[in-house]
Amino acid sequence: MNTIRLHLIRHGLTQGNLDGLYVGHTDLPLCEQGRLQLKEMKETYRYPDCGVVFSSPLSRCLETAKILFPAVKPIEMDALIEYDFGEFEGRSAEELHKKQALFDRWLSGEPDVKPPFGESNAEFAERVCNIFVHIVEGLLKTNTQDACIITHGGVLMTILSNFGIPEAKPTDWLTPSGCGYTVRIDPILWMAGQKAEVIQELPASPQEAADNYYDGWDYYPADDDFDISEYIDE
Repeated sequence: MNTIRLHLIRHGLTQGNLDGLYVGHTDLPLCEQGRLQLKEMKETYRYPDCGVVFSSPLSRCLETAKILFPAVKPIEMDALIEYDFGEFEGRSAEELHKKQALFDRWLSGEPDVKPPFGESNAEFAERVCNIFVHIVEGLLKTNTQDACIITHGGVLMTILSNFGIPEAKPTDWLTPSGCGYTVRIDPILWMAGQKAEVIQELPASPQEAADNYYDGWDYYPADDDFDISEYIDE
């Protein structure tokens, strides 16, 4: 079996992102700024070539897939949908701090705490981890060497904090809209401990792409603040 390069990309901007709201299962489209930003990023930077794209079925992810990979029909997977925020849906952190006593406990990551009518942190992590394992196992069986997952910020943080090397807490994997990471999955390492080596931030600059940046990236969660965020609009 060959090594897999799996590219994890967060969807483009929505109005909910701009407003600072918790938006999980609500099917928001990309906002106009988000569409323009993705198109500009695609022209300026380098996204990988992928013949296989997995996506959350929500509009913001499918629109992102269409802009970045127009020739590929995405494989929609319900388990890649963002967190079910329940009664926290559509509200800001400031509002929830004032009105929901449960919010701070949930925000701290207590596994069994859940928003009213939502899912718990443990339930979300189990759902996301199970689908990631399912995708990786399928890629290994079919000997697929390059694939992409387009999903949501919370899903990416959960995948990378559970499977990524170097190991880091979820908040260290905060990802700007339209950006992400490439992970390299070695079959032996995966079978030994289900770990994926994080090797590159996405999208890459033209020079990084030309220099085969996959083998030259150096990531330290303690002092790396996702460089591309300095010049890409949130």
